[in-house]
Amino acid sequence: MKKKEIEYQIRKKKSFLSIGLDSDINKIPDFLKNNEDPLFEFNKAIIDSTNKFCVSYKINSAFYECLGSRGWKSMEKTINYLNKNYPEIFTIADAKRGDIGNTSKMYADAFLKNMNFDSITVNPYMGSDSVKPFLEVDNKFIILLALTSNKSSKEIQLKKISESTNENFVFSEIINLSKNWGDDSNTMYVVGGTKPEFFKRIRKQIPKHFLLIPGLGAQGGDLNKICENAMNDEIGIIVNSSRSIIYASSGNQFDKAAAEAAEKVQNLMQQILK
Repeated sequence: MKKKEIEYQIRKKKSFLSIGLDSDINKIPDFLKNNEDPLFEFNKAIIDSTNKFCVSYKINSAFYECLGSRGWKSMEKTINYLNKNYPEIFTIADAKRGDIGNTSKMYADAFLKNMNFDSITVNPYMGSDSVKPFLEVDNKFIILLALTSNKSSKEIQLKKISESTNENFVFSEIINLSKNWGDDSNTMYVVGGTKPEFFKRIRKQIPKHFLLIPGLGAQGGDLNKICENAMNDEIGIIVNSSRSIIYASSGNQFDKAAAEAAEKVQNLMQQILK
């Protein structure tokens, strides 16, 4: 998928919402658990009810891998369903991979080729040779972890390279080093929505790249602050919400509740885009 296609969908749907399919077998409605593949049935219902309000789905692979082969199958069925029925929607494999070159190539083949995700989250902290194999797959995006939303990100990412300058954080150096590995046509960055005070600094470094911003909803990210500080002239952001949408209800009409939650976020985004 190309950058212009994502931008077109954002303007068409008046939304830059990504919905995270962090589908936990312990949290989905009980009545679904009688199905042969409960996770897929849950995901399918969520997708069918919310797709008109979002431009992306982010599938967190950990929630599927923890179940072994049957979880992997659920993930494959979900991405295949998206690609067949909603090919215009940008898909993210939230797998946070990154290893020595030949191992990264296998990860790239697994998620970007065999399962045909549009993108994958990648940990850049092992350096360029751990990232390059992902960039070699045509018409795909890598989404590099820059500044994450978890509290302990400060232990490494917010360490200062030089105390005397009071400027260069580890995450800033990662962005500076990595922004020329690819370009804004194949690289995005993860920046947590709980850290809006760093967005303007980041935009000076990468003014044209898309930012994937998790942390909206259950994690406490503020949409207005995110947009005020992170948007560029082309919008340039995809904001993810997971739990507050997909678990809006645990009842029989969980999919309708998810749609209502997604529509509320989309309405806010529509007002901001005006």
